[in-house]
Amino acid sequence: MIQLLEGPMTWVATGDSITQAVLHTHGARGWVEHLHERVRWQLGRLTDVVVNTGVSASGAGDVLAAHGHLIGRFEPDVLSISLGTNDCLAGEAGLSAFRDAMHRIVGAAVPRTQVVLHTPALVSFSGRERRAALPAYCEAVREIARDTGALLVDHEAHWREHHGTTDPIAWLDDPAHPNAAGHLQMANHTLRAMGLGELAPL
Repeated sequence: MIQLLEGPMTWVATGDSITQAVLHTHGARGWVEHLHERVRWQLGRLTDVVVNTGVSASGAGDVLAAHGHLIGRFEPDVLSISLGTNDCLAGEAGLSAFRDAMHRIVGAAVPRTQVVLHTPALVSFSGRERRAALPAYCEAVREIARDTGALLVDHEAHWREHHGTTDPIAWLDDPAHPNAAGHLQMANHTLRAMGLGELAPL
């Protein structure tokens, strides 16, 4: 659960194209924009700042290399890290580098920062051969959250609970990128995990 401070807070969400939310929402809000709506309007935290530094095609190594630009300069009160969908293309051979980069990203946060780690969402049946290692990367994120004390938002588990053995394509725009419905699901699951409720009907 995220501790809300009395004064203004800075929230940073970093990650890949799913965080950046370009193209695949077709003009609808991405999950970080929904978080912004909930925090700054529905919860009345008008002077909080929500910054989205997601970059399409990024992996953990890319975010680590650009840490000062994407994260450090903002000294966030809340840092949300959502990576793994691109990293998993390296297969299980890439897990060690992924874990190391993720640990270093978390470790570089300023002491007051509340860190939130997200597992990647599911990909469609047609995308699972290319991203066969994705479940292992999701498990790595869970392990890192346990090791570091970060708050875990387990999108993979949430999507599996909802879709079961069916193809999750209803929440996707292509084999790997959530559509508007998928982003709304990601936002509400994130908000619940943070202890911030859900989006009120817009």
